[in-house]
Amino acid sequence: MLLVAFLMLGIRGLAQRPTLTYEDEVAQTVIAEIDEVFKSDDFVKKKEKRFKDVTGTMTVDIGVIRNGKVSTFFNAGTDIRNVDFINFMSGYILDHKFRFKLKKNQRYKIRHTLNF
Repeated sequence: MLLVAFLMLGIRGLAQRPTLTYEDEVAQTVIAEIDEVFKSDDFVKKKEKRFKDVTGTMTVDIGVIRNGKVSTFFNAGTDIRNVDFINFMSGYILDHKFRFKLKKNQRYKIRHTLNF
């Protein structure tokens, strides 16, 4: 039993998310992870099912807070006119939790252009 407890603690320690501190590091990580999310099979399936004909670009501001959660999403500009798709994107981004965390009282806003 003691061995199992140590193994569980070891696995939990390995699974901890890194703490990022520099704005450039956070921005690069957010952009890479967001791009990965929107190329994932899950997202592509949902988009193709509901918004097959939607194409274009969206420039978005994404606010990230301490625990890696998305605190804000702002559509800074888009050539996509389908409001339902924009709302879908907003919800999809707001539900995302990044694989990193920030130091206490840190928050960042990252601007990124998404291509669909």
